[in-house]
Amino acid sequence: MKDFTIPMALVDFIPVILFAIGSVLLLRDLYNKMSKGAFALFAAGTIDVTCAGCLKALYKLLYAAGVCDFEALNAMFFPVQSIGFLLAGLGIIAMLTHRQGTTAAYAIAPPVFSGTFVFVGLMVVGLGLMDACLCVISAKMRKPALIALFAVSFVCSLGMGYLSSQDFAQASMNWIAQFVNIAGQGTFLAGAALLHKNGLAQLKLK
Repeated sequence: MKDFTIPMALVDFIPVILFAIGSVLLLRDLYNKMSKGAFALFAAGTIDVTCAGCLKALYKLLYAAGVCDFEALNAMFFPVQSIGFLLAGLGIIAMLTHRQGTTAAYAIAPPVFSGTFVFVGLMVVGLGLMDACLCVISAKMRKPALIALFAVSFVCSLGMGYLSSQDFAQASMNWIAQFVNIAGQGTFLAGAALLHKNGLAQLKLK
């Protein structure tokens, strides 16, 4: 029996909103620095992650409200989110390394199945690529404090990867995961906002 509550489900939307806002800021600032292929990967990836988070939060809300146990929404979370992070990471690294095209990204996308280990791995790889590239950009802008923000965001995301392997039917684990996720996406948004404030849109990367 899952121990979800309506307040818990509503809080689950917070990190999704934080990530979505941070992603929009990055998409706007990096648009003129990316090839069409790289931008498409990054945009598709961040949209996938946002949708996955919304589906997960909606699942908890429907369950907590006693509407239904729509397990399909819950099952979609890891496949959609992990592949989304991987695409976003590939898109932003393509921007920094001049790699174009999208064939490689589609070739490594795994088939969807019920296990979570592969998806946690893909999520970590994608996040690692994305945060590492944002750290490189921060270094180019001579803003070392922003590197710390993206590093904290990545560590929190690693924590979420661990917590996802625990028993999420317990309310205590859900609340711990909520706070870790909010901290991770909050630092991501703070880093993206400060990059925007310090002139990322005008930065020449090449």
